[in-house]
Amino acid sequence: MPYKKLLLESPKLKSSEIFKAIEIAIPSTEIEAAILKTKAKEKRLRGLPSQMVVCLIIAMSLWSKDSMRDVLKNLIDGLNEVWLKTGKYWKTPCKAAITKARKRLGPLVMRQLFHQLVRPMATTETVGAFLNGLRVVAIDGTCLDLPDSDENARVFGRPGSRPGTRAAFPKARLVILIETGTHLIFDALICPYKMRERVNRF
Repeated sequence: MPYKKLLLESPKLKSSEIFKAIEIAIPSTEIEAAILKTKAKEKRLRGLPSQMVVCLIIAMSLWSKDSMRDVLKNLIDGLNEVWLKTGKYWKTPCKAAITKARKRLGPLVMRQLFHQLVRPMATTETVGAFLNGLRVVAIDGTCLDLPDSDENARVFGRPGSRPGTRAAFPKARLVILIETGTHLIFDALICPYKMRERVNRF
């Protein structure tokens, strides 16, 4: 029996539509609230204020193949002024300045923002979302390579290797909680590599 030729179509979204979706899903007020709650607001006026760095980190996941400077330029050109506050004569900073700004912000703001916004979204009408009145969820996990540094190795550990050798990179274990009806990740935990999935607690 001959196979029927299938054409898979992948709709392409315009940048303007992506920016609009980001602004709706992540209001600027929520970003400000996360910054204030984690006390990550800058103490003096900077070229890369905390809110802009948060926006950059979000956008980097959407344009992962582009450089940080290019992603930042896209943000400035494409996003609403309410969502992304910049000065009138703003100049794109160098890569080193962006890296320092990300380190200055730290991870707590992104975690706070995640927990403020992310929640299950399925309703009783969503196919496969509920069973006997209970929301159906799944747990999944994966491992991520980390930059090879003594600090990462101390905190997260390395996988096992042959005697007299060591693994090339430290690894972190990522465990996620997924709503099966929507495939939405609504909780996540990053922990040391040797901590198995079964002992993780959300």
